[in-house]
Amino acid sequence: MGDSKRILVTGGTGLVGRAIQYHVEREKPEGETWIFIGSKDGNLSDREQTREIFAKHQPTHVIHLAAMVGGLFHNMAHNLDFLRTNLLINDNVLHTSYERGVKKVVSCLSTCIFPDKTTYPIDETMVHNGPPNDTNFGYSYAKRLIDVQNRGYHEQYGLSYTSVIPCNVFGPYDNFNLEHAHVIPALMRKVHAAKLENKPNVQVLGTGKPLRQFIYSRDLAKLIIWTLREYPEVKPIILSVGEEDEVSIKDAAVAIKTAFSYEGDLVFDTSAADGQFKKTASNAKLRNYLPDFKFTPFSEAIRETVHWYNENYEHIRK
Repeated sequence: MGDSKRILVTGGTGLVGRAIQYHVEREKPEGETWIFIGSKDGNLSDREQTREIFAKHQPTHVIHLAAMVGGLFHNMAHNLDFLRTNLLINDNVLHTSYERGVKKVVSCLSTCIFPDKTTYPIDETMVHNGPPNDTNFGYSYAKRLIDVQNRGYHEQYGLSYTSVIPCNVFGPYDNFNLEHAHVIPALMRKVHAAKLENKPNVQVLGTGKPLRQFIYSRDLAKLIIWTLREYPEVKPIILSVGEEDEVSIKDAAVAIKTAFSYEGDLVFDTSAADGQFKKTASNAKLRNYLPDFKFTPFSEAIRETVHWYNENYEHIRK
């Protein structure tokens, strides 16, 4: 990356930001100053507050993780809020980066931005090929527009703004609030509570049949750092485990139950919505760049996250 970089990480106190910080603290890279900010440092949906943050920290590079996020049912109930808030955050961060002369921005998207009706596996060329799933259209369209803006900043100003598309992320410092949590942290919270209260079963929303690719946050963090330092394209890159590592929601629930040593039953509420059955993403582009990258096995990553959860239960987001 050259000499003396100041790297601002928005959303730096969340799941992925903490994972990046975990690696940076151990690596101690020379010539790089890392600044991690969260919602307490300012409201990125406000243009003036965003400008104040950038003026204070004077970044040369930005990793943009900040977003309004939530699980399936929270998205379904608040699509307009997800659209408007994320449009404001993204435009403020990208345009303030342009105003301040930031050399590179890496923004984090999501596989949920891909078309609902499509062929599998999905790849980076298919982002705009049709409407996303109705359950989270607000969040999805807002995230898609980052890719459109990146292209605009490159074509109009020659800037190196790009984006990554991770699959479903989990790990330490996740959000375990049941109203907002994604599937893995929600199941962890439920199983842990059932074990503490000696409940005979845990209810899992949906049939358990949908398939997902899950990436451990500390693996994703390594790949985002690589993207900032090495990835040369403006076009997005999918950061995901391979299709062969896809896991059903039922299998994920079983892995969590095992990691907590919970002996009760899993009961699937088949009246609840499943969301998309699958959204398998190709990591072929990533493998072309990093053919030897080793992902943490799913069961091992679950065990590490459960260990962290047990050690930090009093301080988790719940």
